[in-house]
Amino acid sequence: MRIRLVAASLAVSLLSLPAMAQDKVGIAACDDFLTKYEACVAKMPSASQQATKDSIQQMRAAWKAGAADAASRSALEEACKSSSDSMKQATASYGCSW
Repeated sequence: MRIRLVAASLAVSLLSLPAMAQDKVGIAACDDFLTKYEACVAKMPSASQQATKDSIQQMRAAWKAGAADAASRSALEEACKSSSDSMKQATASYGCSW
């Protein structure tokens, strides 16, 4: 019985993780940015949370496609670093950790 309870708790915990957070871009700077940005969403006003989640999902899909092209990987890495710097400033008032 206890094993079932632990297994059920673990399953619920895994299901509560953002689905897209498990889908990596494959470039460390991009994955780091997206992870931190996703964590920041909960600190944003509720009215903007869904739009931000949608934006993150679109970024992840575009960046993942770009990461598949060896010729664009270095430019994409720089874009992710730049995005991180910009978002750090833009979300400072929410108390997000970057």
